[in-house]
Amino acid sequence: MPKRRELVMMSDEEIWKFIETQKTVQVATINKDGTPHVMPLWFGIDEGKIVLETFTKSQKIVNLERDPRISVLLEDGEDYNELRGVSIKGRATLIRDHDEVHRLHMSVLVRNTPDVPTETLEKAVAAMVPKKTAIVIEPERFITWDHSKLGGIY
Repeated sequence: MPKRRELVMMSDEEIWKFIETQKTVQVATINKDGTPHVMPLWFGIDEGKIVLETFTKSQKIVNLERDPRISVLLEDGEDYNELRGVSIKGRATLIRDHDEVHRLHMSVLVRNTPDVPTETLEKAVAAMVPKKTAIVIEPERFITWDHSKLGGIY
């Protein structure tokens, strides 16, 4: 009989299908004193990787400059039998090249604000890029769960 953990795990296809349905990711970096710094961010998907954008002077970037380890969490569900989630442990690659930050920033905004015209987003991003850094998450481990696979049996 399979272990309970094996019953709720998602396949690679299920992982990315779930990620694509989410809007916000919880991002955890490590503060100088070793405590976690957790913040919600919108994200994009680029070449099969989660991408983020944030202000270069933000605590997230300060932390990642010191220690590139990063974890992100995407989850949903209200009742126990609906709980689903993906936790990704990995390393962050910081992107500072102007054109690449612009491209990745646009991917985040276009994905999360589909009703805003691209031209409007282009103007906003062009003004913000000099103050932004993009983050590409290089995944090392996925931890997943989908309690709906239990069929209501706990």
